[in-house]
Amino acid sequence: MIFMNYALTLANHAYSLGEVPVGAILTLNNRIIGTGFNCSISKHDPTAHAEIIAIRKAGKILKNYRLINTTLYVTLEPCIMCLGAIINSRISRLVIGTKHISKKKKEYNKIDILQEIKNKNKIKVEEFTSYFFSCTNLIKNFFKSKRNKKK
Repeated sequence: MIFMNYALTLANHAYSLGEVPVGAILTLNNRIIGTGFNCSISKHDPTAHAEIIAIRKAGKILKNYRLINTTLYVTLEPCIMCLGAIINSRISRLVIGTKHISKKKKEYNKIDILQEIKNKNKIKVEEFTSYFFSCTNLIKNFFKSKRNKKK
């Protein structure tokens, strides 16, 4: 629970910077080895997602691209790019604060991708339901504030 709380703190920091509020913590044996928050806008980098940043930091700490036996806590269900990085880095467990909410009807079906990840790559995927409202409200409020600024 402490790791998801820290990920939520990082997401709030991203929000304060005007970034999409997503935070990620990567752990090994209950020790933090990587942290990240979205900073694609400020870094002018479409790959600067919270998960990617946490994975890069962990790889440097472990001096390995294989992050076996690690757990990634992320406040929002990862996008397809981040899911690819999770698979390639061999993360063992993914804990999600909330699912992606889209008004567009299924541009792609991440649920099928997550199911395939569970089955083929043996990644344990869990939803951290006690953080669902905190993570969901943070995302909703961010995009609501962006829409209100456009008016």
